[in-house]
Amino acid sequence: MTRILRLMLLAAGDYRDEFRRTLWCALLGSIMQAAAYATLIPILYELSRPEVNTTAVWIWFAVLVACWVIQAAFHYGQLRFEFGRWADVLAATRLRLGDTLRTMPQADLERRAAGDLTTVMGGNVANATMGSSGMALLFIQMVTVPAIIGVIIIAVDWRLGLVLAASLPFAVLFVRRIQQITGAGARRTDAADAAAASRIVEYVQGLPVLRATGQIGGSSRRLVETLEEQNAAMSGMQKRLTWPGLLASSVVQLCLVAMVAVGAGLVLDMRLSAALLIAVVAAAVRFAEPLSTMANLSSIFEITDSALERVGAVLDAPALPVAEPEARIARYDVEFEDVHFAYSDGAPVLRGVSFAAPARSLTALVGPSGSGKTTVTRLLTRYADPGAGSVRIGGLDLRDLDPVEIYRNIAVVFQDVYLFDDTIRANIAMAAPDAGQQDIEAAARAANVHTFVERLPHGYDTRVGEIGGALSGGERQRISIARAILKNAPIVLLDEPTAALDTESEVAVQEAIDALVAQKTVIVIAHRLSTVAAADQILVLADGEVAERGTHDELLARPGRYSAMWEAQTRARHWRVTATV
Repeated sequence: MTRILRLMLLAAGDYRDEFRRTLWCALLGSIMQAAAYATLIPILYELSRPEVNTTAVWIWFAVLVACWVIQAAFHYGQLRFEFGRWADVLAATRLRLGDTLRTMPQADLERRAAGDLTTVMGGNVANATMGSSGMALLFIQMVTVPAIIGVIIIAVDWRLGLVLAASLPFAVLFVRRIQQITGAGARRTDAADAAAASRIVEYVQGLPVLRATGQIGGSSRRLVETLEEQNAAMSGMQKRLTWPGLLASSVVQLCLVAMVAVGAGLVLDMRLSAALLIAVVAAAVRFAEPLSTMANLSSIFEITDSALERVGAVLDAPALPVAEPEARIARYDVEFEDVHFAYSDGAPVLRGVSFAAPARSLTALVGPSGSGKTTVTRLLTRYADPGAGSVRIGGLDLRDLDPVEIYRNIAVVFQDVYLFDDTIRANIAMAAPDAGQQDIEAAARAANVHTFVERLPHGYDTRVGEIGGALSGGERQRISIARAILKNAPIVLLDEPTAALDTESEVAVQEAIDALVAQKTVIVIAHRLSTVAAADQILVLADGEVAERGTHDELLARPGRYSAMWEAQTRARHWRVTATV
């Protein structure tokens, strides 16, 4: 219970103090509700006697009304949070999750599947916040009211109280079994839901490939297997709950019947008045009702608990540490000093990489796949911190900087462009949401976007489709460059932006890149060496180390990896030209 309460308070976030007050309202309201039901015993007893004591009846009735009035006041305080704040807590929790994802190391974020995070942000948050409102308050009421009424019944007649209390061990046993089944089932279902969400996203995005390979609809084995697991998780839990749920509700009802039977026997033996038995039975019904309902609601509690656990796991994720949050970048030179780095699988990717890129210079990273080029650019955006060594911008270690300060000064153009399902205008303006149309159009012209936008029926208001699917690869790339131009960051990272383009698109994109990098500190990952021949320095990476460095002419002047790569690409170009002729 302590763990669940901690998770509920975590989900309540900035509303936790108000939530605590609401819990007290629920507890005190439940006590007053139990007291109100308890007054039925003397009221019914007095009314059932041969000679009714009117004064006593009215006194007890006044107590009943007072209890209900006080209970209503506490209940109002409870409902204010339950209905007035639930949507606020829901929205605030999602915003806090978004902020956690923003400050989480990108390496940790990438280990979480998109479907898993979608499930957490969607259904899990809704269930978790429900637990920090209605479910928590209902649980207090369902425990408090029967407990107080049970104590009062025992005080009135210990024999009837003991018969009724005999149901508790059995009810608790069956409810506990329901919790165990539901707890395991809810976690399995949540995992299956997350997997299904990821697989559906994969299916939708991969439809062209799936159609080409005949794996759509029922033939999509990956999707079908995941959906079957999701169904098995849900149906399996429901089947296992049937008997424990039936027994949990039945045992309380049977003990209530047994109490009536015992009471009837006591009345026949003249050891208990019929009036008192009627009064106790009326109160006992209220005792039994929550316990019977608890069996059905315990599964909902466990689902809420599972959701709280998943949401709490994300909210508890540690953020990237920042040593000096107020530090600001004033210079734009980049330096790697003896940097070592390994991903989660433990295999080293960078081994003592050191280099300096002066401000307003162009540094090219070349080398075979897996040599560590992309990792260098990732560390510059603080994807993660190096295992050893340091990465610095303007002399400041990135571990001292707030990631927001790093992102403010760096623009990145990836090989695989991600555009949002919005207009061309909105996608360019992502870099500067307050930019006007004139600035957006200027960036678009510089990036060779304006030339193809003019041909579109809706111009800049044309929607690009999901992930930019309505545009060609070159058009998507030029929009991403326009976005970077509009940002006007002093440091630019280019991750093979022309590698997957045809010749015509490459020319247009290269012109856009030339407009982007003017007077900037540029680090570019290059596949085609001809595109970086004019770089101020070229670093040849191999097996996570800087194997060679120098200008294009310096590297060609001596035998080595670079000269071999240049010769191979030159032969390939010559072969393509010859084949075309």
